[in-house]
Amino acid sequence: MTSIRVEKELLEELVDLKLKFLYEEIDKILSKWDYEEPSKFLKDAKDGTIEEAEDDAITLRHLLDQREELFLLKKEWNDQ
Repeated sequence: MTSIRVEKELLEELVDLKLKFLYEEIDKILSKWDYEEPSKFLKDAKDGTIEEAEDDAITLRHLLDQREELFLLKKEWNDQ
């Protein structure tokens, strides 16, 4: 694996841009199904309350996982 040096500020900016993208994509899915809370949407998709939402629920779960990973990365940077 190749390593390169990058300024922390640049990395933070890139992570923030990725987070912005993730929030936009999450909002698109929730708006499409007229939901405000991801957890409620995921619950309703899982239990069949809303039909045909499986693909969006899978995508949403993936986006939420990515968002959490980035939050943890930023927290790790701030704790150092």
